[in-house]
Amino acid sequence: MSSSVVKFDSNNTNHEEGNPEQFDMLHTGDPTATNLSLPAVTFLKAAISLKDQVVEVTWTGRGNNGKLDPTVYTGLLGTAFTCLRSYEATGNHRDLQLCVEIVDACAAIAHSSTRHVTFLCGRGGVYALGAVAANYCGDQMKRDFYVTRFLEMAEEEKALPVGPEEGGFGMSYDLLYGRAGFLWAALFINKYLGSEVVPSNLLMPVVEAVLAGGRVGASDNTACPLMYRWHGTRYWGAAHGLAGILHVLLHFSLSNNDIDDLKATLRYMMSNRFPHSGNYPLSEGNPRDKLVQWSHGATGVALTLCKASEVLPNNREFRDAAIEAGEVVWKNGLLKKVGLADGSAGNTYAFLSLSRLTGDGVYEDRAKAFASYLYHNVRKTIADTRYDGDDNACSLFHGLAGSACLWFDMLMPEKSRFPGYEL
Repeated sequence: MSSSVVKFDSNNTNHEEGNPEQFDMLHTGDPTATNLSLPAVTFLKAAISLKDQVVEVTWTGRGNNGKLDPTVYTGLLGTAFTCLRSYEATGNHRDLQLCVEIVDACAAIAHSSTRHVTFLCGRGGVYALGAVAANYCGDQMKRDFYVTRFLEMAEEEKALPVGPEEGGFGMSYDLLYGRAGFLWAALFINKYLGSEVVPSNLLMPVVEAVLAGGRVGASDNTACPLMYRWHGTRYWGAAHGLAGILHVLLHFSLSNNDIDDLKATLRYMMSNRFPHSGNYPLSEGNPRDKLVQWSHGATGVALTLCKASEVLPNNREFRDAAIEAGEVVWKNGLLKKVGLADGSAGNTYAFLSLSRLTGDGVYEDRAKAFASYLYHNVRKTIADTRYDGDDNACSLFHGLAGSACLWFDMLMPEKSRFPGYEL
């Protein structure tokens, strides 16, 4: 990491810093706080400024300072993703070129590692993002190169036998490191390049393996058809657990029996919320009611329930549960951290997803309130942080790049998508 200190340049936004006491109202869920929301032009200028500085710290001024992390989650590929999101929002071809350059640098490293194949933490992200960026550039040769590499990897994953509830054979089931994360990378490619670029005959055996592993994991619990372990713990959240795995499975054409198992698993989770807060446990049987974020707790579950309501529109219970989970996020208020995984940027996407699902303007207002608070809070975070001491400080999921992506999404909330999770 560069030893430079990043300074967020927001002088051109013509907006004075808000009253901190007003922002405190967000912690109580006071809807009047939404009058603090900023105009779209302010979010755009802030997003571009923050994106430029993330690029400077992680790429342009990086030098040869240690081992390069080629992942979307905490590494350099997250900067590439942010540049791609900037290009999609602004049409700036320099951002697209930066994305391509960064992906190419990550590809050389990722190819030498066969450990993970997911979008967020493995080669899947490199090949998927590389193919999409090349396609935007009109570079057919590079597009085909990255697609071919992904298809070769897919053939290997298809050949893996079904393992126990932790996955086995060096492959777990979770979104960050496991089969769900591989499937998400394939869905990302197919969204941008065509529905059968990664053909279903390569993906459905992996989907079936995920379902089979979940049934093995739930064999001692008749109330819950699917369950998974990650490092010995039955997590419920988006990053390592049920919410993330179910969210990915909901994108595929499944049999009626498979759909029934997904619905029953969601109902099991809904019935085991904490009775007083409505929040979701970190893991099976865990009594700690503390975390409300994307990685663990109501935020990630809300996003999954929104997807379930979209796929299963006749099941009103999932829509109602998504709304209730969103209320937990709102009442819990703002988080001290700013990233997607465990900060206010990630929590804001719960409101954006609910806004798209319900069409109710209150959720867009809440998203604007959270994003506006981040606009002010990020400046203080940057001023207080030296980036030579924290490799994740500018990353997509644990740092500032996540806020930049959120602000780009605030330009057109109806088209917003949680990076690496929603499609």
